[in-house]
Amino acid sequence: MKTYGLIGFPLSHSFSKKYFTEKFSNESIADHQYELYAIENIKSLPDLLSTNETICGLNVTIPHKVSVLPFLNEIDEAAEKIGAVNCICVKRFQGETYLKGFNTDAYGFEKSLTPLLKPQHIKALVFGDGGAAKAVKYVLEKLGIGYQVVVRKVAENAILYSEVTPDILASHKLLINTTPLGMSPNVDTYPDIDYSKIGDQHLAYDLVYNPLETAFLVKAAERGAVTKNGLEMLHQQAEKAWAIWNK
Repeated sequence: MKTYGLIGFPLSHSFSKKYFTEKFSNESIADHQYELYAIENIKSLPDLLSTNETICGLNVTIPHKVSVLPFLNEIDEAAEKIGAVNCICVKRFQGETYLKGFNTDAYGFEKSLTPLLKPQHIKALVFGDGGAAKAVKYVLEKLGIGYQVVVRKVAENAILYSEVTPDILASHKLLINTTPLGMSPNVDTYPDIDYSKIGDQHLAYDLVYNPLETAFLVKAAERGAVTKNGLEMLHQQAEKAWAIWNK
């Protein structure tokens, strides 16, 4: 039996478990399973691996994408530049466990964003500055798109939501939500910006996928913006993780 899983806390719902369980069934992949491991403290990871010796791959979600780094033996170049990991390949040699970390957030985001980009999307507003935002910023830099991070509390190299002026919204035609705002069950929350200044030249991208249409996307669409949720990004991430685990 080969076991894959997701570590994070809390794990009230999981795209990954549903995706991989269906994949194993639909593709007749025998002796494979995907489990959820709700670990509150990342220090529990070594015990998890020692007591579950069939684990050969893990996805990593909030709040462990950064805190897991000291527990890894190696990380790939993208994960190192981003400073966050969301996929771990687990190898075992002569009783020793070797962990290599990857970041598939960046891959999934780039693959799903790129087809939507237009000539006006040369500047972006990135809402939030957590682990997911790190991958988003990495991709924007790779694509040559300038960005401004927007946060709730004063932070270096970021502005507050109250500082997002009409001029900033006019010049930044790509809007990306990396926060949990709008995620079920808090579906009435959204980035606090002036949506009346958004128009049909804007592209609003939300990493949230539950619900598929967040309040952020609804408000942007009402002003004519093109919108995209995070579901395709997750599909791309999952396939990339599968390729990594089976390399």
